[in-house]
Amino acid sequence: MSAELFDSHCHLDLEPLKSGLPKFLQEAGSAGVQGFVVPGVHPDGWAGISSVAAADPRILPAYGIHPMHAGHMNDQVLDHLRECAVQGVAIGETGLDPVYTVSLELQEQAFREQLRIAVSCNLPVLVHCRRAFQRVLRILRDEKADQVGGIMHAFSGSVEMARDFIRLGFAISISGTVTWDNAVKPLRVARDLPLEHLVLETDAPDMTPQRYRGRFNRPAWITETAQRVAEVREISLETVARITTGNLRSILRLESNSA
Repeated sequence: MSAELFDSHCHLDLEPLKSGLPKFLQEAGSAGVQGFVVPGVHPDGWAGISSVAAADPRILPAYGIHPMHAGHMNDQVLDHLRECAVQGVAIGETGLDPVYTVSLELQEQAFREQLRIAVSCNLPVLVHCRRAFQRVLRILRDEKADQVGGIMHAFSGSVEMARDFIRLGFAISISGTVTWDNAVKPLRVARDLPLEHLVLETDAPDMTPQRYRGRFNRPAWITETAQRVAEVREISLETVARITTGNLRSILRLESNSA
């Protein structure tokens, strides 16, 4: 494929990817994947993210606290996040998810604090949101996140809700769920939104595409997602790769000749 793909969200610092990272990166490169954003989920993992990013210029670090770990937020952690932020391309992943046992109130506090750091550092935000879209939208508006924009990671909402986030300067990320046999909303989002507002991700090792269900996900399989987007839009795979990669570079403010 002539155009490169860019995985906007993958956890290369976590097992089982970390121990076989050279192999998975080579596999991804052979599939046309030339860049990887690795988001933080817990303060204890930030050093590991820095390590994998330092080892390969294609790996771009982001630092944040996942909503399931919101209880670990305190002043010391926030100071550490500010220090890490200057080395990253984004803040995240952060957001709200009522599926986890951590209270939404605690999640919201951690989310708001991270948004404030993002705005103060002029960094985009990687937002995790499940079943809390209206609340997340309100918080993003409250905290003036439109000043920095970002990505709605593995978006699972409606086309109408996606448009609200797009108006705030957020791209909508399409994951392997678009390939699943029971996909409904992801297909509508991939088909009906302007391609100029979409990016692609694997969320590896999670959200494995349909063809490989039952196995842990890996960055090379982003081609499955890209191909499905191309099919539902009736355009070429190269067009999907070129535009979504360009979108991500714009969001992260990367030079066109960098990873």
